[in-house]
Amino acid sequence: LLGDVESQLEVVADIGCGTGRHWEKLKKRNPGKMLGYDVSKGMLARLKEKYPEADTWLLKDRHLPGLADNSCDLVISTLTIAHIRKPDEALEEWIRVLRPGGYLLITDYHPVALEQGARRTFRYQQQTISIRNYVHPIGKIREKAGQLGLVQKRFIERQIDDAVKPFYEKQQALEVYEKFYGTPIIYGILLIKANAPAPG
Repeated sequence: LLGDVESQLEVVADIGCGTGRHWEKLKKRNPGKMLGYDVSKGMLARLKEKYPEADTWLLKDRHLPGLADNSCDLVISTLTIAHIRKPDEALEEWIRVLRPGGYLLITDYHPVALEQGARRTFRYQQQTISIRNYVHPIGKIREKAGQLGLVQKRFIERQIDDAVKPFYEKQQALEVYEKFYGTPIIYGILLIKANAPAPG
C-alpha cells in the first residue's frame, strides 16, 4: 500500500510504531521528519537505538503530542487499531494532524479472524502471552473515515492459504494454519484526506 502513496512525504507519524518494523522502507521515501508513537517505553527505546534521530513519543491517551493540526503527510498504523478500545476517537485525532491531501494507511488483523478466535501472542521468558484485541468491523472503520472526510484509495485482504503455510510450519503452528485455512487474516486500507472545500 505504501507504493500507492504518491506525494512527497515531509512528515510521517507511525502510530503503534513498536521497534520501527517499517521504518527502513519509510526512510527510503526521504521524509523530512518521522515521529514514532507507542504505549511501550521498551519498544520506543529499541526504536531509538536503531534510529537515533527518531522523534519518539509515549502514548498515554488518544492525543498525538508533537503534531499540529494539518501538519502530517502520512499517518501509518499497522497491527494496532484492534488494540484500541475506541477507534472512532483515535481516527479523529489521526485526521486532526493529517493535512488535506495527506494519506492514512491502516493495516490490522482481520476482524473475521478475531471473531473466530484468532489471538495475537508472543513468547516472553518461556511463556506465551496473549494480547487483548477488540473486534472493529471494517465497515464501521470505513463509515467513520468517510464521516471525517477520508476517501478510500485502495483496500486489500489476505487470507490463510497455501502460500503462507511455510510461515506456520516454521513457527510450529500447523494446527493454527489448519484451523484458520481460508479465513481472511489481515487487511489493509489506504485513505486520503479530502482537500478542504474552497470558501464560498
